[in-house]
Amino acid sequence: MAYPLYVAFIWHQHQPLYKSPEAIADPTGQYRMPWVRLHGVKDYLDLVLVLEEYPQLHQTVNLVPSLILQLEEYVHGTARDPYMALTLTPENSLTNRQKSEIIEHFFDANHHTLIDPHPRYRQLYEQRQDQGIKWCLENWRSQDYADLLAWHNLAWIDPLFRERDPQIQSWLEKGRGFTLSDRQQIIKKQIEIISEIVPQHRKMQQSGQLEVTTTPYTHPILPLLADSHAGRVAIPEMSLPERPFKWTQDIPRHLQKAKQIYIDHFRRQPRGLWPSEQSVSPAILPHIAQAKFKWICSDEAVLGWSLGHFFHRDETGNLYQPELLYRPYRLETLYGDLAIVFRDHRLSDLIGFTYGGMDSRHAVSDFIGHLEAIARSLMENQGSHETRLNHPWLVTIALDGENCWEHYHQDGLPFLRELYSRLSHDHDIQLVTVSEFLQKFPPTQTIQAEKLHSGSWIDGSFSTWIGDPVKNKAWDLLVAARQMMAKHPEATPTTNPDAWEALYAAEGSDWFWWFGEGHSSNHDALFDQLFREHLRAVYHALNETVPSQLYEPLEDHALISDRTPESFIQPVIDGYGDEQDWSKAGRIEIGGARGTMHKASVVQRLFYGLNH
Repeated sequence: MAYPLYVAFIWHQHQPLYKSPEAIADPTGQYRMPWVRLHGVKDYLDLVLVLEEYPQLHQTVNLVPSLILQLEEYVHGTARDPYMALTLTPENSLTNRQKSEIIEHFFDANHHTLIDPHPRYRQLYEQRQDQGIKWCLENWRSQDYADLLAWHNLAWIDPLFRERDPQIQSWLEKGRGFTLSDRQQIIKKQIEIISEIVPQHRKMQQSGQLEVTTTPYTHPILPLLADSHAGRVAIPEMSLPERPFKWTQDIPRHLQKAKQIYIDHFRRQPRGLWPSEQSVSPAILPHIAQAKFKWICSDEAVLGWSLGHFFHRDETGNLYQPELLYRPYRLETLYGDLAIVFRDHRLSDLIGFTYGGMDSRHAVSDFIGHLEAIARSLMENQGSHETRLNHPWLVTIALDGENCWEHYHQDGLPFLRELYSRLSHDHDIQLVTVSEFLQKFPPTQTIQAEKLHSGSWIDGSFSTWIGDPVKNKAWDLLVAARQMMAKHPEATPTTNPDAWEALYAAEGSDWFWWFGEGHSSNHDALFDQLFREHLRAVYHALNETVPSQLYEPLEDHALISDRTPESFIQPVIDGYGDEQDWSKAGRIEIGGARGTMHKASVVQRLFYGLNH
């Protein structure tokens, strides 16, 4: 029997809990950051609406429970963030401090794709870049602030909605001279878009075009909750926190919370689980199976470690032994079998990091060319001269479904339409949800559960979240809070939900992502603060004294030091240094270090990196 090459896209939509337990009465909002709202109007709804234009194409989308709850609060009017509060402040009433915050933060966007296409927004951005914040404070009039507040919110609205909504089109055409009433209407439009996210996913899942999966409640690294020593499986010499974290009993709590939120919103049981950061280990499998999930996903590096096989690729990036990766595997547990699929890391990264810097047609041709090369390689390994596949192979492409599009022209809309249009007419490639593939073609190969590697989708290890001195310090603080919870057996999730919700939030992976070396942003200090606020809330809810360390930053966020590259980069080499082009590059500090006795050199720092 002949088969097409089956391809499963899994888009991961996630934001951490930005809601601060200490900001209940804060007039600027209880949400410390605006990213749920801004990504909510740019990345979640449009992704599935574009797919709906091509009904024969099926995909999988993962919606993290903590994201769903925050979207819901924006819809109900109970979520407010500082950026929203400033947007809704009359421009004539802005204080100097508020003006400084607006100048500093309302250009938080990729300027190539979100700022430069809009002349008025670009004009204000160039004034800040060329003249500086002090000049803007001295020379900008109220209307400049009013326009900047409006444009920041408009630019984040996806181009798909600009196509379909005349009101959004009218704002874009207006360009300048925005009023408070305009900004109020823009925020109202954002909430309208956000209100359609979950219903649209539910509708498309009911039609069979979409499968919606879930993740442990607040996106924790389950293997590290089971035993923080799991970090040493991939890196035996890893430096670990002073006190191990071993609270396996928290795993079923995160899974059950996730399931209940899913059932409440999608009116059915979830089948698939995206383990946070695609992190897996033998210890977590029984809990996942006991919670009645049917399949999970991870990375090809985890598969390689599990099989004792290193995946070699040819000069074009295609695997030499594709039959090992492009199939599901069975994991046997005491509570039943689980299926597991492993993503093609390189193909996923091409969409995530590379194609945004290419012409859409060329990028799509390259991507489909890789799929065709995979099919040819699999046919060659069949040992015959057949021109069709005689086995149902599955290529899994799994990646972040929100952050990559900021680097694409028009938020990836031309790329996705070109890709979907061509795949719709390609009879040799079929897009499927993971569950529909597994129902037709259950796994025929088994990985012994104890042989499953303990690792994540980043280098097959957990070093992004543990092992660094600052990350380890954060784990020690989390361990102390968890031990305090254990001293209060009367504080159950039912009798003291505030304590448990704060603990769940602190167990999320995102805080550790930003701590120490590896990743940085303009908001590192705020992530540090929010993590400690969640931990302080545990002690407050238990009527215990808050440790003094929880009032001190984990690190000096003003300190600049050397770092290795965080990701691939796509700089424009034109003789002008663009800070956003090099934000993920490696950095070597040469001169200009802090301190009055350090002599600065002509070259302040060196940035370096690789493209894909």
